[in-house]
Formats: sequence, structure tokens, C-alpha cells
Amino acid sequence: MHILLSNDDGYLAEGLITLAHALREHADISVVAPDKNRSAASNSLTLELPLRAYPADNGFIKVDGTPTDCVHLAITGLLKHEPDMVFAGINHGANLGDDVLYSGTVAAATEGRFLGLPAVAISLASSNPVHFATAAEVAITIFKRLLVKPLARDTLLNINVPDLAMSDIKGYQATRLGQRHKAEPVIKDLDPRGRTIYWVGPPGAEQDAGPGTDFYAVNTGYISVTPLQLDLTWYERLSVVKEWLP
Repeated sequence: MHILLSNDDGYLAEGLITLAHALREHADISVVAPDKNRSAASNSLTLELPLRAYPADNGFIKVDGTPTDCVHLAITGLLKHEPDMVFAGINHGANLGDDVLYSGTVAAATEGRFLGLPAVAISLASSNPVHFATAAEVAITIFKRLLVKPLARDTLLNINVPDLAMSDIKGYQATRLGQRHKAEPVIKDLDPRGRTIYWVGPPGAEQDAGPGTDFYAVNTGYISVTPLQLDLTWYERLSVVKEWLP
């Protein structure tokens, strides 16, 4: 078994290093990750510029591109042997609800799924994560479960782990994506030369976060495991749109 690892926090991120050390005990691994933090890069591919991949001092391969670039390169020719599975993470922070649309970590896993491989995105749900060992243990459990009872290859798992010691984790829950309120307003400021600049505001507070959602699971001490599909078609609305069209 050969696992490709990537992330969006960069090749030096503690979460990625912890995940690599954990999974290396159970499979052959290759790590291809961005050369710097590319959080919220979503599914962007670099098409107008060449990409460069370099061996890093820690044995990983660093790429001057997005998380999607990293996984795409790794699977389509960068690696000598094509991987069997993709793990993205351990992300420094949650990827809950609407976050999955922006997340570079989820995007890395998504690209693996697009290219035909089982894929898992795993995140530690804290703005200042500490318990990377807990998330690594969860990754090993999920990996072993996939070996024993594989999911359909069109399934992508988005996993969020409470930032707690493993002994304080209550268990696993299969969840759906929750939803946030709309994002907070942009923050307007001035640069040192007096020119107007803008900072993207913080994400909105939890809105749909009741039982059954990924928000609720993490907030109550459970590991959230959400299966994601990549076909965004809303099939129930096809007939409505057909009637609406001229």
C-alpha cells in the first residue's frame, strides 16, 4: 500500500509531519506538499506558470504551487509509483460546514478522488491546535478501516477531530455538513503609504449546527466523519429548471 500525503499548511507544518510519521509505520508513503502556507486555496490549479518540485531536507517533496497542484503532479507523473490512496492533513484548524468549499486540505483530497483514488481529508478543529497525536491516531484507525472494509471509490471522507487528548474523545459520528452564517464584513485599513487595503473578514458563526452536523459532533467531543460527493448537481431541481427555461 502506497499513500500520498499532502496538505495546505506547507511541507514544514507540524500536522503533516505528525501524519507522515504515523502512517509510515503502516504503509509506504510519499509526501508532496506546498512550499509555503496555501490555506484556503480551494481547488485552484496553476495553469499559466510552470511548477517546480524540489526535494526538501525532511525527505518530503515541496512544490511552488497549490495543494491541488501537488496532488495532481504526484499522481500524474511526478512519482515513480502511483499511490493507492490520498490523505490530506493534518490541517491546522477545522474544516467544517461551508469551510470545505475554500479548504486547500479538502481540495487536495478532492484532487486525489478526481484522479480515481480513495481520499481522506483530516483536520484538527482548533485555531491553535495542540493534540496532533490524537488526529494521527484517528488517521491510522480510518486507514485500517479502509483496508478491511473499503468505501466506494467515489467517496471522499472529510474528518474533523476535536483538539483533545485521545482519552477525552467520546467516539466517532457519521455527520452531514453544517452551515455558517454569511461571512463577517471586510476589514478596511490603510497601508504605510496611506493607500486603502482590505482584509477578508472572519467566517460567519455557526448557523445550522444541530445534532447530526459536523459542528455538533466536534463541539460535543466526537470525531466527525462526513462523506462528500463531487457531483454537485441538484437532481431534484432538474425538472424545475426545465420548466423555468424558455
